[in-house]
Amino acid sequence: MEHQHQHGGHDCHCGHDHSHEHHTDKYREMVAASSAPADNNTVLEAVEKIIAGHKAENDNADVWRFLLSTIDLTTLNATDSSRSVTRFVERVNDFEDEHPDLPSVAAICVYPNFAQVVRSTLDVSDVNVACVAGGFPSSQTFLEVKVAETALAVADGADEIDIVMNLGDFLDGDWESVTDEIAEIKHSCHQAHLKVILETGALQSAANIRAASVLSLYAGADFLKTSTGKGYAGASLEATYVMACCIKDYYEATGKKVGFKAAGGITTTADAVAYYTVIKEVLGEDWLTPDLFRIGASRLANNLLSSILGEETKFF
Repeated sequence: MEHQHQHGGHDCHCGHDHSHEHHTDKYREMVAASSAPADNNTVLEAVEKIIAGHKAENDNADVWRFLLSTIDLTTLNATDSSRSVTRFVERVNDFEDEHPDLPSVAAICVYPNFAQVVRSTLDVSDVNVACVAGGFPSSQTFLEVKVAETALAVADGADEIDIVMNLGDFLDGDWESVTDEIAEIKHSCHQAHLKVILETGALQSAANIRAASVLSLYAGADFLKTSTGKGYAGASLEATYVMACCIKDYYEATGKKVGFKAAGGITTTADAVAYYTVIKEVLGEDWLTPDLFRIGASRLANNLLSSILGEETKFF
């Protein structure tokens, strides 16, 4: 689909395209209307209060088991191959057999060219196939390529698509392009869920994270995700708090529940419990389900399993 950047309004001779200014204002107004905090210190204090007040009560076996069920078990290496991904998926199949009393992970997350491998190897019905797409992890390629990559992954069996928001356009202030691009990729997802990665380590400020969250939500994201875990700082509790506040706002305005995924550097049971605690306090019990809360990880699964079983376990 060609992007039309002519927005009419050219009969005015002052050299301005007023309708484009109006479009730009629409996005600024949407972000400004958000009640989510945009001040770093406010966010820091809120997170410290939540963790101090509630983390300890959530650090228990029931929560660890739940957290295991929210993991997007991820392999995103240059060395991934059909054979290595097949082995990766077979461990998830084996897990269901060897630990029938424990929940399976939520999804297996791979590069889009491996969607077919996961789909054909996976025997566990309630585990989804997730693929990164859209020029992951930089999002630096043609929109046509992003759309095609997404559609191909879905055609090959992906239930979920994880893309990176166009950070360059966002930081340039071209919020209309950012939103249009997400909406177009969402369209090419068909029935699959779209997770939009904000790359919060690159955005840094609470104000940027709030703006990126609002734009992604109104562009049709089914999930907001913190990070790629590639090249920038990963998830943070502060970013999570801002994103959760935006999701809450959006739900109150539209009635639509959008999920949250933390990814990048979450490896220990204690880390995972901290993210759970922030989501529980901001969004409430309704979000404590694998449909609306995910953690992207490769090492976390073994650490949670070790906590649950009470001994060091390297299963995955």
